[in-house]
Amino acid sequence: MKLQQLRYIWEVAQQGLNVTQAAQALFTSQPGISKQIRLLEDELGVEIFSRRGKHLIEITPAGKAILETSSEIMQQVEKIKSVALEYSDKSKGSLSIATTHTQCRYVLPPVIKQFIEQYPDVSLHMHQGTPMQISASAADGTADFAIATEALALYSDLIMLPCYSWNRAILVPKYHPLTEVSELTLEEISKYPLVTYTFGFTGRSKLDEAFGAIGLSPKVVFTASDADVIKTYVRLGLGLGIVARMAYDPVQDKDLVALDASHLFEASITKIGFRRGSYLRSYMYDFIEMFAPHLSRDLVQESISLSSRAEVDGLFAGLDLPSL
Repeated sequence: MKLQQLRYIWEVAQQGLNVTQAAQALFTSQPGISKQIRLLEDELGVEIFSRRGKHLIEITPAGKAILETSSEIMQQVEKIKSVALEYSDKSKGSLSIATTHTQCRYVLPPVIKQFIEQYPDVSLHMHQGTPMQISASAADGTADFAIATEALALYSDLIMLPCYSWNRAILVPKYHPLTEVSELTLEEISKYPLVTYTFGFTGRSKLDEAFGAIGLSPKVVFTASDADVIKTYVRLGLGLGIVARMAYDPVQDKDLVALDASHLFEASITKIGFRRGSYLRSYMYDFIEMFAPHLSRDLVQESISLSSRAEVDGLFAGLDLPSL
């Protein structure tokens, strides 16, 4: 059994059983991959993939177990490489971040600028997706860090650290009747059609919970994952926009009015997550602290040393998080 063979079967699985795409991703030949997979199956005495003719059609039960262990092995190989790089050149490497549009557009730019200035030789990769995709990317090692508000808790092998709390704003055009209301209520808001985030994005669950708790079912006429898209449809008069407060730019959005809604909804907490057992290089610790200054290297290392999510949560219990 060769490490390269495990890398081949893992990549084939990642590419949806498309051997050609796996070969392109690994910069090798399709026949070479097919041959090595066959040799590995012969050595193990089981089929990893079921076939129809020359085509792979599914992963066998034995293959699923083998791939799970192969994934762990590949993670350890990458960890060894990271350790070696840390000692050979602390200023070079790569950093992959999976996050949502809101984080990428409104929160991360100054952090990314600072990081690039400090580490110009680190290759930085930003991946936007749904909270589920983001969390899965960190859990399987595709991304070094996941930054999100929703879905991170669904993956037990992620260490999640709280970064900041935030709440919402109601966006309306200028001269909208709600701009004359002294204090907004959910009842008042529910009289109008709403434009907000797709379920599962950017704290949407807190919004639904707040309305549901008092028996209201607001008319959500349009949803999107992108706050800029939501603002576009508010401008068209489709309805009230409910977005993260940080997504309102007083300069870019001067044609809209942002009404404070922090008293209506429970605050949400954005967290940064990474796979348990992964090796964090020095510049990764620095990135975390740039993004969330209270997360010092010592505190992150203490979190890593804890054995359960409950212990990690307990470490931060009572911490006064910064608010955006």
